[in-house]
Amino acid sequence: MLIAAGAGTAAFALDGTLRTAAAAAPTDTDLVVYGGTSAGIAAAVQARRMGATVVLLEPGRHLGGLTTGGLGATDTGNGGAIGGIAGEFYRRIHAAYNGTPVTPDSPARYVFEPHVAAAVFAELLDEAGVPVVREARLASVEKRGNRLLRLITAGGTAYRGRMFIDATYEGDLMAKAGVAFTTGREGNAKYDETLNGVQHRTGHQFVHRVDPYVTPGSPSSGLLPGVSSAALAPNGTADDKIQAYNYRMCLTKAADRIRFPKPSGYEPMRYELLLRYIQAGWTGPFFTTTQMGGGKTDSNNNGAFSTDHIGFNYGYPLGSYAQRESIAVEHRTYQQGFMWFLANDPRVPESIRTSVGAWGLPADEFTGYGGWPPQLYVREARRMVSSYVMTEHECRGRVKVPDPVGLASYTMDSHNCQRLVVDGAARNEGDVQVGVPAPYGISYRSIVPVESQCANLLVPVALAASHIAYGSIRMEPVFMILAQSAATAARMAIDTNAPVQRVPYANLGTRLRADGQLLDWPPTVPGQVVVDNASPSGVTTDGVWTSSTSIPGYYGTDYLHDGNGNKGITRLRFRPDLPDAGTWTVALRWTADPNRASNVPVDVETSAGTTTKTVDQRTQGGQWVLLGSWDFTAGTGGSVLIRTDGTDGYVVADAVRFTPT
Repeated sequence: MLIAAGAGTAAFALDGTLRTAAAAAPTDTDLVVYGGTSAGIAAAVQARRMGATVVLLEPGRHLGGLTTGGLGATDTGNGGAIGGIAGEFYRRIHAAYNGTPVTPDSPARYVFEPHVAAAVFAELLDEAGVPVVREARLASVEKRGNRLLRLITAGGTAYRGRMFIDATYEGDLMAKAGVAFTTGREGNAKYDETLNGVQHRTGHQFVHRVDPYVTPGSPSSGLLPGVSSAALAPNGTADDKIQAYNYRMCLTKAADRIRFPKPSGYEPMRYELLLRYIQAGWTGPFFTTTQMGGGKTDSNNNGAFSTDHIGFNYGYPLGSYAQRESIAVEHRTYQQGFMWFLANDPRVPESIRTSVGAWGLPADEFTGYGGWPPQLYVREARRMVSSYVMTEHECRGRVKVPDPVGLASYTMDSHNCQRLVVDGAARNEGDVQVGVPAPYGISYRSIVPVESQCANLLVPVALAASHIAYGSIRMEPVFMILAQSAATAARMAIDTNAPVQRVPYANLGTRLRADGQLLDWPPTVPGQVVVDNASPSGVTTDGVWTSSTSIPGYYGTDYLHDGNGNKGITRLRFRPDLPDAGTWTVALRWTADPNRASNVPVDVETSAGTTTKTVDQRTQGGQWVLLGSWDFTAGTGGSVLIRTDGTDGYVVADAVRFTPT
């Protein structure tokens, strides 16, 4: 059952709804965090760890945003770029599944069931003593000059703060505070980009020709539902459209699964285009089924006609709460109807009905919502316009920001923005999926407004970025990273009585690194010595090694693999140049995949002899895996040798790390 709204120290029910203690939340704090997303939680926890008083306000009932709302297949990009509280969260996820302690070097897990994520967030909030208020919808703000004084909710409660953080997906507090923002897609010319604006491409596109008219071949009969009459503009053209939303479903084949409901307002005609696509030869997949554990999935959009409700979210970014709720209901009705149609409509081939009907909603997730996720996937809404706007150039590594407060590494990713008619056939437009070469820094200036607009507000989610750059940045771990940095800056601004724009970056960067944030790539930690496969010295090879970036989680710009051949001949030696003699802890890194070897021999060689370890590269990818501690002499006398003798799959050589004990 749903828990009544309230305030106090946070605690979660297993369905992801929030329970609250009876104690009243404070209304006068150092920091007011608006938005109970994963970012809001990270910001509030960081503020408490720095000794600040804080209150976390969530406009709805659900806490944790997409991370507890069905998005269990984390869009990590390069997992090695995730530090700070975000990294700690994923290490706690691993510990929750394995019953192991959480340490700075413990493994991370990036796939999880919603209730597990909810429990981990509950631990973080409880440990930090963060007061949480749900159903605290923003009504107005009070400002004096360029400073926010109070946030007033629809219920009339005013929350005074010295600093504020907008952690909503929508950027609502930012807008109320009078900060400049934009929506939609800039044209390529705006920031000299190549992937912005209209993009008619091949991703998630119709692979069979499908007639879009009510009466096939008759334009005068009108268009089928979901097909726009707009003309296709040239690629790169600016418009006000945004990428599609959906719900990230958690599905299961368990015997007690909840069958897909036929929603109120179900209209078969909504899926006529899909039926024609099937009749033209499309057999699926119709959605993803990425396994999270417990026999459950994170199921996302997949293909030309799927769970994305293309073109039905344009009014969401600037809409009222009532208008947004109506849009959310429309998306839920569409997506539930989509699943019911595939599983039940007799016109759908029996093989598809059987396949889809084998899935259902888990009985033990989102129990207060009938098994349906409560969080709409708001992929983009408002985006701030500040003194520094992140663009495609930073994503591609062409421009390196001098003031990074976190790293992003995911593909420049936009879902389709519209469905229209091109040459008499249905076509999708807007999908972009272009990788980035390496993790890149996000500027501090992109998460703070122009000082004249607001001097005590930070915006780590609806930050300043172009549409296509935001498509890379807009990932849950990055939001947590930026929110932790925002809270750190807020505390430093309070301590020095300064606008957030004038926090000395040198001081901020030092504190962020001390708290485990990663600001450089490859990451550097004082005292540690890392030898990467691409290091200019310290690496020698035998046999044939192939460079790759196919599997994320690698250190540096790539990793090497042996092609699953020349076993016993192919080997690679990492030889560090250690500054001091003493005991050094050695950790190895690789990217994991089922095709990897489970029995890779690794020789750690010191002046005292050789110790051989065996590692399983099918697991623990994208993290430092401890091999042990040994006494090394100063200089280059020691080494780590990766061998391929007798291995049962691809062997990866990525990087080795030496940490003084």
